[in-house]
Amino acid sequence: MQFRSTETYVAPPDLTVAVNAAVALERPLLVKGEPGTGKTELARQVAASLGLEMVEWNIKSTTKAQQGLYEYDAVSRLRDSQLGDERVNDVKNYIRKGKLWQAFEADRKIVLLIDEIDKADIEFPNDLLQELDKMEFHVYETGETIRAAHRPVVIITSNNEKELPDAFLRRCFFHYIRFPDAEVMKQIVSVHFPDIKDRLLAEALTQFYEIRETPGLKKKPSTSEVLDWLKLLLAEDLDPEDLRREGANLLPKLHGALLKNEQDVHLFERLAFMARRQGR
Repeated sequence: MQFRSTETYVAPPDLTVAVNAAVALERPLLVKGEPGTGKTELARQVAASLGLEMVEWNIKSTTKAQQGLYEYDAVSRLRDSQLGDERVNDVKNYIRKGKLWQAFEADRKIVLLIDEIDKADIEFPNDLLQELDKMEFHVYETGETIRAAHRPVVIITSNNEKELPDAFLRRCFFHYIRFPDAEVMKQIVSVHFPDIKDRLLAEALTQFYEIRETPGLKKKPSTSEVLDWLKLLLAEDLDPEDLRREGANLLPKLHGALLKNEQDVHLFERLAFMARRQGR
């Protein structure tokens, strides 16, 4: 099973090596990188490239590790017992399978995505150590042990909002997705917009990387945001000349696709003001 770039996803060589190494080692692949660099999409493309189904577990700040295994609905069982429902005689009727259980009981190898693990409580990764290492867990209410029939390909993403425990990191193969340079970005854009004109793309990417490198920028625009921007430029049928920024007009055309907070908009407005003063 070898992962490689697909028709809709450009994977740099180092990312391809990381995915295939994690698959060969049968260890979770921990992927970090700026938001918008394709971490979540990677799991979908790995599944597509390897011809596997995918189970996706999106982590929130309130998510507990136990929810990934199963949840026992004691309240519903109590209510049904009061109503004389015969379902109460089988505790399995009140157990909801979590995403790990679904992945473990699959009849063939699948891809399991644990998305944005750093959003959860700091103890969340530690609570999954044994389950991800041994690929099994115990259901106390029924006394059964759930074991993975086929070890899934586990991909875990993190935006680096919290430090992950060392014990958890030791069990993972790690890869940091670097922001793509201009040449790789051209390949990514060509996948999404194969008919875009070279001059327009060159001007747009020049401006995009200049914006990213502007000192004091609070949120750098990401890959997904430049794709949205290019889609708008094509929809407006703009020429490279229409994108040129001069003097008082340092904000890019349709800048709302790239700049996502008022501080960054004000930054470019201040730069334009300074440029006007210097030009007097």
